[in-house]
Amino acid sequence: MKDLGSLGLSGSFNGSLLSMILDAGLMVKFVLLVLFIFSVVSWAIIFIKYRYYLKIKQENEAFNEDYLKSSKLSDILPAAKKYSFSTTAEVFRVGYMELTQTNKPAGELKQGHDEISLSSLDNLERSMHKASNTEMTKLESSLGFLATTGSASPFIGLFGTVWGIMDTFKGIGARGTATLAVVAPGISEALVATAAGLAAAIPAVIFYNYFLNQSKDMVQEMENFAAEFLNIVERHLRK
Repeated sequence: MKDLGSLGLSGSFNGSLLSMILDAGLMVKFVLLVLFIFSVVSWAIIFIKYRYYLKIKQENEAFNEDYLKSSKLSDILPAAKKYSFSTTAEVFRVGYMELTQTNKPAGELKQGHDEISLSSLDNLERSMHKASNTEMTKLESSLGFLATTGSASPFIGLFGTVWGIMDTFKGIGARGTATLAVVAPGISEALVATAAGLAAAIPAVIFYNYFLNQSKDMVQEMENFAAEFLNIVERHLRK
C-alpha cells in the first residue's frame, strides 16, 4: 500500500503554495512543470514581441515623415534602408527595386518626368503585395504559441487537478475514512494545477489579442502605403 503522506492524506496541512506543490503527486508535479515551461516561453515571446512591435511603430512613423518630405522616390531610398524594422520602408524598398529593374529611370519619378509601361504596374503591385505578406508573416510569428498556451493550458491544468483528485480519493478508499482534515490537503494540492493553468493562459490570451490587433493595424498601414505608391506611379504613367 502507498504511504498515505504521498497521497496527500497525512492529515497535516501547511497551507503554503510551495508546500502544496512539493506534497503533490508525481503526475500533478509533471503537469505543473509543463505549465511552467509554457508560461516562461509565453512571457519571453510577450517581452520580445512587445519590443519588436514598439520598434516597428517608431520606425514607421520616422519613415513616413521622411517620405512626406521627399519629392523624388530616389531621395527616399537612403531613409528606407536606414529603417530596418519599418514595415512600410520594406514595402517601399521592394517597390523601388521592382521599378528600377523594370524601367531604370523610374527611380527618378518626378512631376512631369519619366514614363513607365502598364505591364510594370502589375509587376509592381504583385511585388509589393508579396512584401506585405512577408512582413505580415514576420509580425505574426510566434503568436501561434501564445494562442496554444491560452487554449491548452486550462485543460492541462484541469487534467492535473482531476488526476490529483482521483489520487486523493484512491487514498481515502485505502484508508477507509473521509474527514475534512484528510480530504482538504489532497484536494487543495490538486487544485493548484488548475490555478497554474489559468495563470499561464490568461496573459497569453490577453497579449495574443493585443499583438494580433497591432499586426492588423500594421498590415493595413502597409496596404495603404502600397496603394498610395501605386497611385503615384499610375498618375505619372497617365501623364
